[in-house]
Amino acid sequence: MRLYLAIALLLLLPGKVLADNFTVDRVYHPYVLPFEREVEWRLTSRQSEEDGNILMQRISFGHALSEYTILEAYIVGSRDESGDFGVAGYELELRSMLTEQGQYWADWGLLFELEKQNASNDWEFKGGVLTEKELGRFSLTTNVMLVYEWGDTVPSEFESEFKMKFRYRWIPEIQPAVEFYAAEDFIGVGPAFMGIKRFDKQKQLKWELAFIAGLNGDSKDHTLRMAMEYEF
Repeated sequence: MRLYLAIALLLLLPGKVLADNFTVDRVYHPYVLPFEREVEWRLTSRQSEEDGNILMQRISFGHALSEYTILEAYIVGSRDESGDFGVAGYELELRSMLTEQGQYWADWGLLFELEKQNASNDWEFKGGVLTEKELGRFSLTTNVMLVYEWGDTVPSEFESEFKMKFRYRWIPEIQPAVEFYAAEDFIGVGPAFMGIKRFDKQKQLKWELAFIAGLNGDSKDHTLRMAMEYEF
């Protein structure tokens, strides 16, 4: 019940998340491996009639600070209006596991992100709650996020995001899912696939692929997202 109240309150907060600013991205799970290290690559390609194709990539390195908390540093790249690809920003991400897996009715975690734009003194801070609930061979994952933006070229304002993934754990390497994204001026849903290949000890390779269609307008608006992550 507390989770649904939090979702309702966050989505009713003032602030405006425009469709062209809201990026379909990873749905986070509330888990951290003890003292893990990881490298990650993400790509999102958004196609809309209003803005054309927006291409963004993220590369990161993460290192666990404890058996429950991991810190990641990102370099964010995007394609500009001239078609050139360059560094768009930098990001720090702190993710913490609050409960042991299976300890309560759902597994809980926290996520905090701080991002700065490369070409301007614009900042964004994001914080929120991560949950995951196993239902037999299905899993329901939710991210409820509150965002604050400020800087020289953006107004200081609060925004909110809600992400959800309903996943079928068929086999570890192939797990089909449906993802849902919501913000004040954006709603999107679509199919997704993810998988994990485990090696020695806690070494593992994760992959994700999703295609999200925007449902908040008559014009074309869809996003393809991909991710690869190696944990060791």
